[in-house]
Amino acid sequence: MSKQTVLVALGGNAILQPKQEANFQNQYENVKTSCQFLAKLVHNGYNIVVTHGNGPQVGTILRQNEEASHVVPAMPLDVCSAESQGFIAYMMQQALHNELNRIGSPKHVVSVVTRTEVSADDPAFANPDKPIGVFYSEEEAKKLSAEKGWTVAEDAGRGWRRVVPSPTPLSIVESASIVDLINGGHIVISCGGGGIPVVKKADGSYQGVEAVVDKDRSGCKLAEQIQADIFVILTDVEHVYINYGKENQKALTNVTLEELEGYIAEGQFSAGSMGPKIEAAYKFAKQGGTAIICALNKADLALEGKSGTRITQ
Repeated sequence: MSKQTVLVALGGNAILQPKQEANFQNQYENVKTSCQFLAKLVHNGYNIVVTHGNGPQVGTILRQNEEASHVVPAMPLDVCSAESQGFIAYMMQQALHNELNRIGSPKHVVSVVTRTEVSADDPAFANPDKPIGVFYSEEEAKKLSAEKGWTVAEDAGRGWRRVVPSPTPLSIVESASIVDLINGGHIVISCGGGGIPVVKKADGSYQGVEAVVDKDRSGCKLAEQIQADIFVILTDVEHVYINYGKENQKALTNVTLEELEGYIAEGQFSAGSMGPKIEAAYKFAKQGGTAIICALNKADLALEGKSGTRITQ
C-alpha cells in the first residue's frame, strides 16, 4: 500500500452547507460525512494531513463578540480564529477517530493549533479586501467603521461587511511538529482557516495580527514545508472546468502547468471561487508535486487518477 503523504484541504461545504443553520449538530453531521471519505484514504494507505476552512464559523464567533460586547469583552480576530480552529478540529478529531475505529484502523488523530507567519510589510495590510463576519446595511457598516475603526466594503451586491487584510503566508510555524507527528504515524488536523496570522518580531517572538490568511495558500505552504507528495483541494464539484456554465463547458482531467497558464491568462477562473484553488495547486505543482482538485466524495478515486483535475509539471 502507498505510504505517500497527502495534504487534504477541505472546503467550507464539508463543515456547513449553504443556507444551513450554523448550529453544532448540522456542522457535526457534515463533518461526520466528510470523515467517512477521509477514512477511505487512510484505509488505502496514505498518510494524511487535513486542513480546513473556517469562514462561517469565525463569522459566527465575531457576531457573538459584537452582540455580547456590553457584557463580555470582545476578543481580537486572531483569537477568534484560534477559537474556530479549536472547535472545528474537535469535531473532525472526534468524527474521524470514530470512523477509523469503525473500520478497524489503529491510527490516532491529533489536532494542532496552528499559526501562520506573515510579513508586517505585506501590501495586504494597506489594502484590506477579505470580507468577514455578518452583512450590514451601508448605514450600519459606516457607523461601525467610525466607531471601531473597521474598513468596510460592499460585498458582491449582498450587503456591506467588514474587510480585513489577507496577507501571503511566509511559513507555517508548527510545521516541524506536524512532521514529527506524521513520522509517528498520526493523522494531523492543522492550519484551520489558513492558520492564525502572526508576525515575527526582531527578538524572535510572535504577535497575532488582525488578518485572515487564504486557506488554500496556507495549505500549499504547509504541503511544501512537510514535503507532501500530493496536495488535494476538495470542493463541491468533480472537476475544474473551463468556460464554466456555458454551452462549451469542458472538464479538465490531466493538466500541465503550461496548459494551466494559458487558461489563467484567458481569465477562466473566478477570483471569488476557483481562482485561489488554482493558484495554490499551480504553485505546488510547480515545485514538483502533484496537485488535485476534486469533489470530496470522489477523493479516493481522484488519487487513483479516476476523477478530479490533476495538475503536474
